[in-house]
Amino acid sequence: MDLVTIAKFVVLPIALGAVAVVLVLGLANMARGGSPQRSQKLMQWRVLLQAVALGCVLVTIFLMNRG
Repeated sequence: MDLVTIAKFVVLPIALGAVAVVLVLGLANMARGGSPQRSQKLMQWRVLLQAVALGCVLVTIFLMNRG
């Protein structure tokens, strides 16, 4: 298994899934009237994970164009 395949089929789905999980947790917290501090913390995590996911996408594109 080469690096591009691992990036496309392992790293990207995990990164995007993590963003989706945190987004759903934040929406669920907001819908049930949960703690504003928890909502803020989940939003911070979501932004961080989105940055990581974007970095993974860019690295994958770079690796795909390299070969």
